[in-house]
Amino acid sequence: MQFLLTAVNAKYIHSNPAVYSLRAYAGEELQPYIGLAEYTINQRMEEILGDLYRRHPRVIGFSCYIWNISLIKELLKELSKVLPGTDLWLGGPEVSFEAEKLLKEFPELKGIMAGEGEETFKELLTFYVNIEECREDNCEGSKKLEDIPGLVLQSGATAVRELMDMDKLPFLYAAGNHEDGDEAGAAFHKNLQEFENRIIYYETSRGCPFRCGYCLSSIDKRVRLRSLDTVKRELQFFLDQRVPQVKLIDRTFNCNHCHAMEIWQYLRDHDNGVTNFHFEVAADIMDEEEIRLLQSMRPGLAQLEIGVQTTNGAVLTEIGRARENSEENPSSIAKIREAVCALQKSRNIHIHLDLIAGLPLEDYESFQNSFNQVYAMKPDQLQLGFLKVLKGTAIWEKAGSYGIAYQERPPYEVLYTRWISYEEILKLKQVEEMVELYYNSGQFTHTLRVLEGEFATPFDFFERLAEFYERKGYFIRTPARSRRYQVLLEFAAETAFEEEGLWRELLTFDLYLREKAKSRPAFGRDLSPYREKIWEIYLREEKEPELLKAYSHYHARQTMGMTHMEVFFYPVWEEDEKACRERREEPAFVLFDYEKRDALNGNAQVCVVKG
Repeated sequence: MQFLLTAVNAKYIHSNPAVYSLRAYAGEELQPYIGLAEYTINQRMEEILGDLYRRHPRVIGFSCYIWNISLIKELLKELSKVLPGTDLWLGGPEVSFEAEKLLKEFPELKGIMAGEGEETFKELLTFYVNIEECREDNCEGSKKLEDIPGLVLQSGATAVRELMDMDKLPFLYAAGNHEDGDEAGAAFHKNLQEFENRIIYYETSRGCPFRCGYCLSSIDKRVRLRSLDTVKRELQFFLDQRVPQVKLIDRTFNCNHCHAMEIWQYLRDHDNGVTNFHFEVAADIMDEEEIRLLQSMRPGLAQLEIGVQTTNGAVLTEIGRARENSEENPSSIAKIREAVCALQKSRNIHIHLDLIAGLPLEDYESFQNSFNQVYAMKPDQLQLGFLKVLKGTAIWEKAGSYGIAYQERPPYEVLYTRWISYEEILKLKQVEEMVELYYNSGQFTHTLRVLEGEFATPFDFFERLAEFYERKGYFIRTPARSRRYQVLLEFAAETAFEEEGLWRELLTFDLYLREKAKSRPAFGRDLSPYREKIWEIYLREEKEPELLKAYSHYHARQTMGMTHMEVFFYPVWEEDEKACRERREEPAFVLFDYEKRDALNGNAQVCVVKG
């Protein structure tokens, strides 16, 4: 008998911690009865169907989310034909609400595991194992499906499953306790191999104290914490294994100050110089003690994702995110701005800020204002997302009164509301793509900083760039990464033709800041008049290293091949926009050192060389 836990992930690099947690929680005695299969939504349905058929499991349980439910629904109809003797179960956030409706739509389903699944799955698996073992024996008195809490069956729902103690959850990435010797250590390593080249997810808590109207986490109102001793032991495993990145999936990591502080302190004190930890935090509840501790970390040790969503106070109140405002307790937006500014001073924390378009009460103009205010905080990444009307949330319940129209199929994304039209949503979609390509890529940092000055606001810049893309047909024929420099030059020259020399130099600087280009860009300056001077500088560095001491064991020709030197008449490396626009009479020679890169953005170290 095999109960096959099945995950259909959005991408190959993703893993599904839910199915691994179910398997681990079932315990060693039940492990032989559990199979695990992971696919992606990019695979053809027929391919997944064929693989599931060849496994011939007794039971299949799907982990359901907005990104995979459509594909899973396709599979359900076909699985019931090719595996008529296989019981089909669903679980996960996408099916825990309106489960009865889904069971009517798919009568081939045996049932749905609603809500938190570890204990429910263990009891359900035990039920199937008992059936298998009791076929030849008298099994009267055995537990029935109706006796297992947390299920929704074709006959109705069973008792509600109580939320579990977080410390009862096993560690997903290791079997046993990693202090139990070499044998256990080998088991750890084997388990971790399942996640090679994939994102490692980890949770120290479940639930959220906040009541954001668009978020499913607001339904689980009680925050449950994993004990700090357990968390530290498990985090140390990641550190010992030198895992590149661990993404914590706690909904609001710093909602408990003491819990967050002790974990951050531990990570700082035990930093291995390699592993990066990603946290979702609420910046408006962050205090000075938390900020000081984060500021003291190695650059690249931690990165923060902060949900701003909107800067409109009325919208924040409507969706349940507002704090009380007073002279002593400023608005949440002011607190976020203050925290982000403080964290940026130390240049050691990668900061990712989120916005949501299509929220109740927010029109196009209001969203522009939100965008400009968040953009002014200069995050390392700015995610412009769109409201998902998720089943079970407050916004889902009030969608009619808000006049929200949203897609019938997952991800249930907003189409329009009483305040924003579908046409405006489409415009924001194009702005989102421009932000992703030109801001979040990190390829055009210096060019954008100056080019934005040609427009009234940053939003106006991205909106005009989107219009340019639309007019040129670039949304249909998306330019390759290297081609985007030339496209931005076309746009910049069209915006301010008299400054074309400046735009060319800015784009050249941004290009070589990221990488030593294999071929010279078309917009780059002809360097032939400066070759002799550049060679003199490299020869000088070979004899008396000052800027290139790390290359002292190489000859000048070798060093030239590993670094790059460029000629500029505009001081494009300056942070001040006005300073960048002042053309100089004499050229400046700028060295790009790719062995010394910024720990946060990967940019080469830059040095202006004396003649």
